[in-house]
This record gives sequence, structure tokens and C-alpha cells, in this order.
Amino acid sequence: MKGYVKYYGQKVAWYVLTLIIAVALNFFLPRMMPGDPVRAIVNEATTGMTNASAIQQIEQQYYERFGLDKSLPEQFLTYVGNLFKGDLGTSFTQYPRPVTDVIGESVIWTLALQIPAILVGWFIGNILGAVAAYLRKGFDKAVMPLFMFLSNMPAFGMAIIMVWVFAVTLKIAPLSGGYGYDLLPSFTPEFIVSLISHYALPFFSIILITIGGQAIGMRSMSIYELNADYVKYSRFLGIKDRKIIGYVFRNAMLPQVTGLALSLGTMIGGNIVAETIFSYPGIGTTLLAGITGGDYPLISGSTLIITLMVLVANLVIEILYGVIDPRVKAAQQDS
Repeated sequence: MKGYVKYYGQKVAWYVLTLIIAVALNFFLPRMMPGDPVRAIVNEATTGMTNASAIQQIEQQYYERFGLDKSLPEQFLTYVGNLFKGDLGTSFTQYPRPVTDVIGESVIWTLALQIPAILVGWFIGNILGAVAAYLRKGFDKAVMPLFMFLSNMPAFGMAIIMVWVFAVTLKIAPLSGGYGYDLLPSFTPEFIVSLISHYALPFFSIILITIGGQAIGMRSMSIYELNADYVKYSRFLGIKDRKIIGYVFRNAMLPQVTGLALSLGTMIGGNIVAETIFSYPGIGTTLLAGITGGDYPLISGSTLIITLMVLVANLVIEILYGVIDPRVKAAQQDS
């Protein structure tokens, strides 16, 4: 038990330190971007006004409202204090909406799209990789080039291909958006059909990208395990091949579990361009809009959510390894 506490205590301490550094970077880096987003808001708000004094007064009010009239250290302390309250600030570009509302709405779309797609792609990819490693010969030679192609295809490249083939050429899928522009979110059959039709292309584009990388990883690990000494010795002892294969694929799955956790942790930031191409209303599109508009609170909030998901994913990996991998268990018990 002491070994477990020490093992996980050290891991958690490092993650807390990483989070502190990430919070600082998430705050300061957006504010190093060139341009003045408040000036752009003021210019839009004062269109047609000619009174310079009134314009200057309005500008000062906006700086005070967003807290930008204070020094950077003061702004940072205020930002950290608000984080403990769950307040990510007010969006510049969508004023007066709170950043938590903007991100919360976007995250739902992203999670609903990417979690099912990544899980399905991971499951299919691992099955195909394991079968390719076990059968080899014809099947392996036939699917390996396809795996290589899919694993090296960037997300935006697959998105462009899907849009061009199914939306532009065949015209059997919508070109962009999360649902029809002439509809409002509701539980009507018309809206649900529109939602599913807009969901299909982004969903399958993520699945295809995921399958390639997972299949190659599983195939490589399975071949390594199949050639391990314990497999040869087990077969020499006459142990049934089905039982041996069970141990082989369980051992080969460990790195794949890592890949799954990392995919889930980085999914928000990993498909920003793909979401943009499909004009899908996820957090990737929201983050891009924040960067384009110089929206400091929205950028900081979005990147903070991404950072938290990556850290949580890695922590889950550490916990799973501590439970699944016998070597980690032994190291903990010996501590």
C-alpha cells in the first residue's frame, strides 16, 4: 500500500506543477499577440461618432470592464482568483457572454462527435491490426498499405477529401455546419435528421484517421509479442494457441490503451482544422474564432480546457498502468 501511495503521490505532484505552469502560459501567451482587440470593439461600437472625447471615454470604459486597465501581474492574480470560482471571464468577441457559456456549448458538440468516433476507430483499428499480425501473408499485404495511407493522412486532408467526394461531387451529404441553417435546435424529426446528416462526414473522417494509426500500432506490438520467448516456450509446453493469443494481445494492448487515452485527451485541440473545414460548431472552431478576434479570455479558457483534458488523460493512463501492468504492480509493492 505504501508503494502505491508513493507512486501516485509523485505523479499527482508533477501534474499539479504542470497545471500551474500551463495556467500561467495560457494567460500570458495570448496577451503577447499583436493587435488590440478592445480597439476593434470600440471602433465597431462608435461607428458614425465624431466626438473624440466621447470615443475615448467609451474606450476607457471597455478597458475597465475587461480589466485591461490594470498591469499584467494584477490581471493574472485576478484571473487565477476567478478560476477558483469557475469564472473564465467575459468573451470580447461575443460580449457580454461568459466564456464558460461559450466553451460549454462548444464542448458538448465536440464531445458528442469525437468520443464515439475515436472509440469506434480505436476498436476497429485494433481488431484489424491484431488480425493482420496473426494471419500475415495475403491479408497483411493487402491492408498494410491502406493502414499506412490512413495513418499519414492529416485530419484536414481527410476532411477535404470527404467534403469533395460526398458533399461536392456526389451531393449526398451537407457541405458544412452542425445542422441546417434554417432550423433551430429542437427534438423535431426534421432537426434530428438534419443533425445526423451533418454529423456523418466529420464522424467518419475521424474514424478513418484513427483506424490507420491504431491498426499499425497494434500490428507492430502483436508481431513483437508473437515472437517473444514466452510464446515459443508456451507452445513448446503444449499450451493451447487460443490461450497464448489471449495473453499476447492483452500485452500488446497496453500501448494502445495509452494511445486511446491520449487521443481522448487531445481530441479537442487535435481536430481544430477539420472542424473548421466542416464548419462544425465545436470548441476547435470556437478557439479559432477567439484567435482570429484576439479574444484573450476565450483563448485562455479554450486552451485551459484542452490542457486539463490532456493532464487528466495522462493521469488516467498512469492509474491504468498501475492496475493492468504486472511490472508496475511489482515495482509498487517492492517500494
